[in-house]
This record gives sequence, structure tokens and C-alpha cells, in this order.
Amino acid sequence: MSKPYIVGIAGGSGSGKTFFLKCFLEHFAADEVCFVSQDDYYIPVAHHMTPEENTLHNFDLPSTVDAAHFERDIERLLQGETILKKEYTFNNPSLVPKMLQIKPAPILIVEGLFILHFRKIASMLDLKIFIEANDDIALQRRIKRDLVERGYSSDDVMYRWVNHVTPAYNQFLLPYRDECDRVIINNSHEAEDIIKVTEEISQELRVKGLI
Repeated sequence: MSKPYIVGIAGGSGSGKTFFLKCFLEHFAADEVCFVSQDDYYIPVAHHMTPEENTLHNFDLPSTVDAAHFERDIERLLQGETILKKEYTFNNPSLVPKMLQIKPAPILIVEGLFILHFRKIASMLDLKIFIEANDDIALQRRIKRDLVERGYSSDDVMYRWVNHVTPAYNQFLLPYRDECDRVIINNSHEAEDIIKVTEEISQELRVKGLI
């Protein structure tokens, strides 16, 4: 197998990266694409904390990610190796983490908040995609996700948004926006808009003969 083509998908919290990724993956067969998420490389620390400490701890910093492990697994996939990685459960004690098996494929998708800030990873990317949304829309998406999926209280969500999420976006993501190949504004609540964009990008990859 020739070197995989690496697509990097970055975006702030609530920008719609997850939905974009879901739509994007639907354009490929399982053996055409593999996916690595930065989320699965967060360093687990919450089991040592009280609920109050967990609320105050800033998880929106590059230092909370095991960047070396993240880089190493990307390199292994590029070399044709299959990797095993335990799923990160976002400090939710009621969830049992799954063991993820990631097999190499012609297209490798790397997704996460800090993938452009981690310069070695950024240098590996063949196509950089930046997803963004207006602050009010992103916040509403964050509130909906964290209340339902991660069990945080409304006060927790707002504290993190003001003190952690927004400063991290401005410092560790926004400065790299202009170096991206595609900037996608995702303020719409219409699924068709994102489906259309992901179809265009997937067709571009097929025209290039990458799959």
C-alpha cells in the first residue's frame, strides 16, 4: 500500500466536527478510510479528582493530551501497522471504554482540537480542514452535548466555556485557521449543507486517484 493520504479536521468545541466527520465517512467504504481522534489520547486524570477538582481542572490545554502517543500511532498507521487504543470516556464513570482497533487505509483522517498546534502532526497532513461556527451556535451545541452525553451541570458547562474553551480556541486553534486548505462555516442546522460539502471533498479525493 502506498503512503496514506492524511486529512486533518480541526475545529473548536461546538463547531460541528463530529457531524461533519460522520457525513464525510459515509462517502467511503470501510477499507478506504481509517480514523484517529485526538479525544482518545487525553491523559486520564479524573479518577484522582473530587467532583469539584474535576470542574476546575482545565482539560482544554495541549498538555492534557499525550501528543507523543498520538504522533506515534499516526506514524504506525502510515507504516501499514494496525493499532489498538482504549477509547476515552470523558471522565464519565458510568461508561466502560471500548478497545478500538484501527487498521491502515488509503485515507487517514486525523481529528481534534490541537492537531494544528501539534506541529509535527500538522506537518504530516496533506489536506487541512477547519470547521467553525458562530460563538452563540457553538455554545448551544456544547450545552446540549455536555448535559446529555457527559453528565455535566449547566454551571459546569458555562464555567468551562468562559474559562477554558474560549481561551484555548483563541490561543491554540484560531492562529492556524489561515494555513488550512478548506475553511467550512457550519452555522446551519440543515444536514444537507454539510452533506453537500463532504460529498464535494470526497469526490475531489477520488478524482485525484487516492482511492
